[in-house]
Amino acid sequence: MAASPNILVIHGPNLNLLGTREPDIYGHATLADIDGGLAEQAGQLGCAVESYQSNHEGELIDRIQAAMGSCEGILINPGGLTHSSVSLRDALSATGLPVLEVHLSNVFAREPFRHQSFVSGIALGVISGLGARGYSVGLEALVAHIRD
Repeated sequence: MAASPNILVIHGPNLNLLGTREPDIYGHATLADIDGGLAEQAGQLGCAVESYQSNHEGELIDRIQAAMGSCEGILINPGGLTHSSVSLRDALSATGLPVLEVHLSNVFAREPFRHQSFVSGIALGVISGLGARGYSVGLEALVAHIRD
């Protein structure tokens, strides 16, 4: 049980384009907006967040592995790697940390290939379709889980 948990927030490929990339699907919030909101919320929850985004699978895996021993949980939007990366899933699983998966859009209302997630099977839960608010809901749920 961590009184003041450290949470790693991982943003996968193309999430650096939020705010301009298909706003009808992903909304108008930028990645900086989301990260700023999470930092503010973390202060209210009495935890710390570190956000990390990369378009490179190996860099994401390296950062996830580095979380072992320094973080108590991982909030992740794997982006397109959700549906294709066994390696990302294995890295998350290897940490032994609780993982909560977030998606801005409702992946189940979209193309059939988006209905499969390699991460969901090891996640505490999945939040999908709430837009940027999903990150906030995810952070609150992950911190509550860690404290329980």
